Amino acid sequence: MDAASDALSSSHPDEPHRAGLAQRLNGLRAGVLGANDGIVSTAAVVVGVAGATSESLPVLLAGTAALVGGAISMALGEYVSVASQRDTEHALIEKERRELADDPAAELEELTGLYQAQGLSRETAEKVAEELTAKDALGAHLAAELNIDRDDVVSPWYAALASAVAFTVGALLPLATMLLTPHPERIAFTFAAVLMALAVTGYLAAWIGGARRWKAVVRTLVGGTLALVATFLVGSLFGTTIG
Repeated sequence: MDAASDALSSSHPDEPHRAGLAQRLNGLRAGVLGANDGIVSTAAVVVGVAGATSESLPVLLAGTAALVGGAISMALGEYVSVASQRDTEHALIEKERRELADDPAAELEELTGLYQAQGLSRETAEKVAEELTAKDALGAHLAAELNIDRDDVVSPWYAALASAVAFTVGALLPLATMLLTPHPERIAFTFAAVLMALAVTGYLAAWIGGARRWKAVVRTLVGGTLALVATFLVGSLFGTTIG
């Protein structure tokens, strides 16, 4: 880290100016969303099965299957999504590298124009473009044109692992609650535990994205409640029909 970066980090230590920000935010996002999905999907399964039977073994089997299958599915989906993003970023970086090698003068003029478009005078924009090009031409163009940091390209493995672990942790909450509480109260306890957990994940997801916290919490709670009620009613209907 150079002197300018040191000064920036020390003057505003709570602001996201550090390298690796995209990696950390992507992992955090994948973790929060994975936990949310683990909570809702597994809770829906165990509540549905519990609505059909009072026995614990079917709940355990169905909940475990939902946990394992869901964690693998989340990890694969996150890996494919982030790998596609990474491949696109690498392709853009290589394209910019070729353009700089083929016609550096045109690229310098393009960079100057970008800074002019941001409000700088022609003279100032030229000076900024020249100084940044002299220091790191590729980095300057990636930042100004594409908002990419070549040293902070997201890792699909990191996102997949974060998603799988978070899904598993989230899924364990409704499964454990359902299995460890007595039969008459277990559905009510699971509802309560799931809704409290969803309030937390909804708040965190909004915080990461800079959105309104309580609006996201309400939206998450409404969605989770609908999922639980729907699967409980389906389970109860099948339980009544079979019985």
